[in-house]
Amino acid sequence: MTSLTRLGLLAAAFALVLPMAQAQSARAKGAPISAAVVSNYPPLEFKDPASGKLTGFDIDLGEALAAKLGTTIKWEETSFDQMMSSLATGRVDIILSGMTDLPERRDAVKFIDYLKTGPQFYVTSARAAEFSSMSALCGKKVGASRRTSFPAEIGKWSDTECVKAGKPAIIVTGTDGSADARTQLRQGRLDAAVQGGETLPYIMGQEPNTYATVGKPFTFQYVGLAIGRKNEALQAELSAAMTKLIADGSYAKIAAKWGLADYAVPKLIIDSAN
Repeated sequence: MTSLTRLGLLAAAFALVLPMAQAQSARAKGAPISAAVVSNYPPLEFKDPASGKLTGFDIDLGEALAAKLGTTIKWEETSFDQMMSSLATGRVDIILSGMTDLPERRDAVKFIDYLKTGPQFYVTSARAAEFSSMSALCGKKVGASRRTSFPAEIGKWSDTECVKAGKPAIIVTGTDGSADARTQLRQGRLDAAVQGGETLPYIMGQEPNTYATVGKPFTFQYVGLAIGRKNEALQAELSAAMTKLIADGSYAKIAAKWGLADYAVPKLIIDSAN
């Protein structure tokens, strides 16, 4: 058998296995919902320092959605890089972990959007006077998690606001998560960093007098709960549950608990369609 033939057979096998895995991810009615989560993005999901238990906005939201469906949620901790493959192969039913609803992800998943978000520049408080405006970031070294769309968004902003204005481009640096960006910022290896504006009030509360925001979020996005596009039954169940949480005020209470009321959505939003 030639190498080309082997590759062809492997490709055919994969094409058969993926739909089967997606079909197998459909739950029996009332069965627990398994959710992929990466516990390093407070206040959305993180480990409580005292108990070591998962906590955060996404955790509370997932528990509330499951309760509306008369079931429970089983959290499966994983890496960000493994979340999509875990969903595609049926190891989990959903992703509920601060994932941005991006067009390129919608080929594989459907999003139930539950928070507004936007990338926000911030610096150390000690250097805040150097960055009285966002234009002061031109030519500086700015970091953001390489696992997000933020590095690309920084580049777009730089092209428009720096390069086209005749200023030097921002030097964009991908970091190993938002915590790594903050570490590099404190160490002086970065001049500024970017993360979701909805998360910064919590971080600044945990580390008072450490950071200062620069300007306002420079683009607008949604964070969504991701479900395999073929899993229409679960999509319908969770959409109905989300609608009920919004209608009875439970969703608003969860958002307020975590300081996210300003980022809450007013109604059910699917794939960023208002």
